[in-house]
Amino acid sequence: MKSIIASLGALAAATQVAAHGYVASALIGGTNYTGYLPYTDPYYSPPPERIIRAIPGNGPVTDMSLIDIQCNGWSDGGVIGSSPAPLYATPAPAGSTVTLQWTDWPDTHMYPIITYMAKVPSGSSVTSWLPGTSAVWFKIDEAGLDLSTNTWAAIKLIADGNRYSFTIPASLAPGQYIIRHEIIALHSSYTYPGAQSYPSCIQIEVTGSGSVTPSGSNLVAFPGAYDGTTPGLVWPLWNPNNLQSGVAYPIPGPSLYFSGGSATSTTTARTSSTTTTTTKASSTTTTRGSTTTTTTTTTKASSTTTTPRTSTTTTTTKTSTTTGSSSVASAYAQCGGSGWTVCFWIYLHLQQRLLLAMRSKLNAQYLGNAKRSPRPAPDKAHRLSGILVDRKPAG
Repeated sequence: MKSIIASLGALAAATQVAAHGYVASALIGGTNYTGYLPYTDPYYSPPPERIIRAIPGNGPVTDMSLIDIQCNGWSDGGVIGSSPAPLYATPAPAGSTVTLQWTDWPDTHMYPIITYMAKVPSGSSVTSWLPGTSAVWFKIDEAGLDLSTNTWAAIKLIADGNRYSFTIPASLAPGQYIIRHEIIALHSSYTYPGAQSYPSCIQIEVTGSGSVTPSGSNLVAFPGAYDGTTPGLVWPLWNPNNLQSGVAYPIPGPSLYFSGGSATSTTTARTSSTTTTTTKASSTTTTRGSTTTTTTTTTKASSTTTTPRTSTTTTTTKTSTTTGSSSVASAYAQCGGSGWTVCFWIYLHLQQRLLLAMRSKLNAQYLGNAKRSPRPAPDKAHRLSGILVDRKPAG
């Protein structure tokens, strides 16, 4: 029995590893904030309050024309974009380092990592503001393929324990902002849609004496910044020509807004950084398929504090009933089928085989006991998934 249960656990863990990810926590201004946990937070009453906007799961956005590309969402499943979070991180000093802890990523997935920010308009609050399709986003950090070592940002992220750091521009004016941070996985980017974006939006309040409020043509909208013709979104990753050392990868989106050394990254291949300071989230230990314990202090705007509960993450797909569509099907082609539900059905098939093995073992055990010591039918028999199991008689 123990071995069968262990096998089921291993199967779940393997499915977790094959899946994708999201930002599990953020170290901002010296405080570690638990991120939105899509497989546990919705089931608390009331749900824990976070600084990261809600996401539907660990799956990708592949249709760059949907509002989902802004802060995540799953329009095909009825989750249209995201919603503001109830909290924001404060203080977030201009010039300070932000360190984000991602969940585990497969080492076969190569990708750039891109970070944008958007300033909340005067008179609005980050806990209610929705940017819509307005051009308000400016890029502060990017990392792609480092030609000096022929190493992708993906490899550096994994080597750093799935942590990624960047710097809030030192000259940025104080105020409330949304950080839009994303990974764009390229393993299916041989056509469009194919590249997989995993965006997360983090709410902060920047402090300091900066005076720059970004404006002008370098501001972009989401959706709007990316489409099927955007350089870097269609990139046959495993094409021998693209695998050659020295072949540059064009990072999607506009140029970095701050070119004077305000944006930094510990894993940046092409950035406007002059310093590379790394701050590790020492209080965060995130694993998947086992136990996720990221208990941190979350600060409200009113300076009160809330401590979220710990949680266990065991689910890896957005849903078990979706049938796939043009915006998500090709994203999971690596599972061996044209629709992302193939991953789910493979999992169910293997799980069913393990349950059948459990049933056979228990039935054999029951029949063996019956032959050794015949007795009347038990009056406290219980059925579990079609298996007849006897409770031992009292005494």
